[in-house]
Amino acid sequence: MVQIIAGRKGKGKTKHLLDMANTAIKAATGSIVYLDKSSKHMYELSNKIRLINVKEYPITTSEGFIGFVCGIISQDHDIETMFLDSFLKLASLEGEDISDTIATLEKISDKYSVNFVLSVSLDAAEMPENVQKDVVISL
Repeated sequence: MVQIIAGRKGKGKTKHLLDMANTAIKAATGSIVYLDKSSKHMYELSNKIRLINVKEYPITTSEGFIGFVCGIISQDHDIETMFLDSFLKLASLEGEDISDTIATLEKISDKYSVNFVLSVSLDAAEMPENVQKDVVISL
């Protein structure tokens, strides 16, 4: 399952994402991973959540990002949920169509039973129609 927290920059998406991650780890029987563009939120996350600073790796395309996500999943078969903060930046999709990448994440989710929760710096109305069904919070 792919869930999206949508809203313009500065609307509080990261706060919602951090709260969701910290709540999820309390009931989790597997691993929780939080991907971010820095390590800034390290102390706001439970120490049971693995924080990965994606900007430490040479990812320059959305295909490279999907490969990165698959690599993480292949190393830990117990991953339940991946939280992706600043999704457009992480996946190199700023100003691009996100439909194909979201569809790929949905396929990965179905195949490996990993849930994805993304913060996307767009208003829900600006997203492609096939992606709007995944919006759970619109700020």
